[in-house]
Amino acid sequence: MPPFVSVAAYAPPGVGVLAVGIVSEVFGPRGGELPDFDFTLCTDRPGPVPTDLGVPLTIAHGLDRLASADLVIALPWAGFRTPPAPAVLDALSAAHQRGSLVAAHCVGAFALAAAGLLDGRRATTHWRFAELLARRHPEVRVEPDALYIDEGPVLTGAGAAAGFDLCLHLLRREYGAAVANTVARDVVLPSHRDGGQAQYLAAPVPADCSDDRLAEVLAWAGENLHEPLPVAELARRALMSKRSFARRFTAATGTTPHAWLRNLRLSSAEELLETTDLPVEEIARRVGYTSASVLREQFVRRRGVPPRSYRRAFTGTP
Repeated sequence: MPPFVSVAAYAPPGVGVLAVGIVSEVFGPRGGELPDFDFTLCTDRPGPVPTDLGVPLTIAHGLDRLASADLVIALPWAGFRTPPAPAVLDALSAAHQRGSLVAAHCVGAFALAAAGLLDGRRATTHWRFAELLARRHPEVRVEPDALYIDEGPVLTGAGAAAGFDLCLHLLRREYGAAVANTVARDVVLPSHRDGGQAQYLAAPVPADCSDDRLAEVLAWAGENLHEPLPVAELARRALMSKRSFARRFTAATGTTPHAWLRNLRLSSAEELLETTDLPVEEIARRVGYTSASVLREQFVRRRGVPPRSYRRAFTGTP
């Protein structure tokens, strides 16, 4: 199946302005060599639609746009505790049955659950309302800590800025790392945060001068992936003990140094597989793996396919 081209974001009355901005930023016109999406906002009744900020948003399209979109995204809305109208639920179900990708940002998951699209699936939503989702829809396996969950044709994401993570994951999955990384750079965001990463951090990101050192170390690591990069070396460059560095790193990023490096290495390998004809052995060396077999093992475990199959899927070449 080719990647999605037409994208319809369903914006109910009371829709979150932040969510509208996120999907518009990712899937709106960008120019250059990036995909040219046919992106539309749609709602129950075209015209002025109230938002969570009280400022109306004029939306020109109705639910009929859900009937032809390759990707349908249910946006969060202030009145999510009340299920959408039957016509909305029917439109979401019909899109899924037709083979469209269906996703939900934040409490948009309540609309998918009401339509029965999350039955028997894992799903997430904003952590504040995960318990409510689980209580109302016990047939849904709610995972309150995940940033986003990919269940194939149905995806759900956490609240607020995690909508960017969900959209970038969709780009990465369907169009590859190079496209996702380019869009992420445009919106000044990390190119990839793993879906299993915690939605929020127990402590705020420290703001003293050592954070500047941490940022410098992360940038240095990204430029030197061909090196082994043991945690002890990263800690030395940050002028911290190994234990303090690991604690500070997790507080600032929500993940461990090992997991962060692994994701960065695999993301870099994806982009090289998509954009170059370098042998897999050379790609493995450039991203810091001791051999092509080690890269292959990690790629299969984390991405589900070996590197050469990934390259064929995105370039059509061996």
